[in-house]
Amino acid sequence: MEPRFDLFDSPTSTKVAKRFSTASSALEESTLPKSLRELVQLRVGQINGCGFCVDAHAKEAAAAGETAVRLSLVAAWRHSTVFTEAERAALALAEEGTRLGDRGVSDETWAEVREHYDDDQVGALVCLVALINAATRMAVIVRSPGGSYEPGLFARTAG
Repeated sequence: MEPRFDLFDSPTSTKVAKRFSTASSALEESTLPKSLRELVQLRVGQINGCGFCVDAHAKEAAAAGETAVRLSLVAAWRHSTVFTEAERAALALAEEGTRLGDRGVSDETWAEVREHYDDDQVGALVCLVALINAATRMAVIVRSPGGSYEPGLFARTAG
């Protein structure tokens, strides 16, 4: 697959990307564990068919200590035993927040999220799901391919 366009070739999209990076760095300061943030972003990337995001967030999750088994089961998290109830609530929010046109975020999912996360963490999860959905959509539109991401790249470009 050949990319259609390099977003960093456009002054406007480069500015937007830098602001995305700044917004994402605020999430790094939240109390949500990095591995959970990466699992949520991986799931959204899978749903949206974003090769670049699946590549990046699988590698970042592995670098944060996630096992191959858990990474392999993210796509089938509802049918596995390796995720905690809190992680399952976050993954459900990620799915429902990505597929808003289906039915939106259910009251049941929202109640599960509220049971496991404090106000700051809920705010961080909502922002995380929104940001990764925007990022995946941009990457899919321009056909950013997966396969060449190196862990730590996001952190280095945010600096």
